[in-house]
Amino acid sequence: MARPNAAMPVYGEASLAGRDAGAARRAQRARRDAANRSLIVKTLITSVVLVLLLLYLMPLGYSIVTSLMSKGQVSDVQAPLLPSSRAQFEYQGQTFDIVEVPIDGEIRELALVSRGRATSTFVDPADPAAGEIEWAGAWRTLSPVYELDFRWENYPRAFRFINFVQLLRNTLMYAIITTFAATFSAAIVAYGFARFRFPFRGVLFMLLISTIILPPQATLVPQYAVFFNLGWVGTWLPLIIPTFFANAYNVFLLRQYFLTIPTELEEAARVDGAGPIRTFVSVILPQAVPALIAVSLFHFFFAWNDFFGPLIYLAGSQNLQPISVGLFRFNGLYSSEPQLIQAASIMTMLIPLTIFFFAQRFFMQGVVITGVDK
Repeated sequence: MARPNAAMPVYGEASLAGRDAGAARRAQRARRDAANRSLIVKTLITSVVLVLLLLYLMPLGYSIVTSLMSKGQVSDVQAPLLPSSRAQFEYQGQTFDIVEVPIDGEIRELALVSRGRATSTFVDPADPAAGEIEWAGAWRTLSPVYELDFRWENYPRAFRFINFVQLLRNTLMYAIITTFAATFSAAIVAYGFARFRFPFRGVLFMLLISTIILPPQATLVPQYAVFFNLGWVGTWLPLIIPTFFANAYNVFLLRQYFLTIPTELEEAARVDGAGPIRTFVSVILPQAVPALIAVSLFHFFFAWNDFFGPLIYLAGSQNLQPISVGLFRFNGLYSSEPQLIQAASIMTMLIPLTIFFFAQRFFMQGVVITGVDK
């Protein structure tokens, strides 16, 4: 009786070990299945994002491709998507198009030297000494042969025709001046609403914010009448002077950022003898660099793309017009040259895209607010 009783614990330990091993395998299988499901979900999400990105970038890709095409390819319905031109072959002092000809069950690329109603004559560009080849059929049904042909000269032509240097100078001056004025004036107003206590502060701030919903078309005629009576129409003054009076959208963004700056920094500056102006310049503005850069970029891109204002106030002054109006005028003059229009459009996009590319890191730095915690 003692021997069977001694064997029972051994059997129990083996069974327990087997159950533990099975549980471990099931847990490992569950983790593997979870990892596979996570990989599938990530793959699907990435695929959807890539498809949306491609759809979003399709107009830009079309503009770039069209800007490198020839005028004939743009109007050629048989032309491929990439910049190309019809392949040609010089024979007996003349140039002939190369087409795809079905002969003896194969497609050959031959130069069409003579066109006829029932039969046409071709020459093999690879072996012109072999003589001419007669082919029975309608030559109009033959597909032409294309070869890659990037027309880089479209950009210099558009650069000269659009007077790009003058338009770029006008646009940069308009954008830089108004960006500085709009950002600085908005920072001053936002600082006042964020830190100073004065009567009806909340009411005034709500009145300022309510101007965001006011459509520009409602104030267009009164503004034009005022600027016309001042003699500013035909100059940059109607476009520049209003930016020195803070924009409600910029004020709202900067005020919300100023509220996140710890007040202990300003109290320390006051202890050191700094006044409100010194505190604003030396403490608040350095702490709000990310927000200031964001507001500056928003207004710079707005000024760069501004079309309606310059079109109204600078209609009679072509030497002062920015790129947006100059490109519109260029489109009207060269509507039959779509490749030049697209080349000019691409050139106008280079500077904003470059600025945005290099300014991305400032947005990332603005995520973390440095300073003393409240």
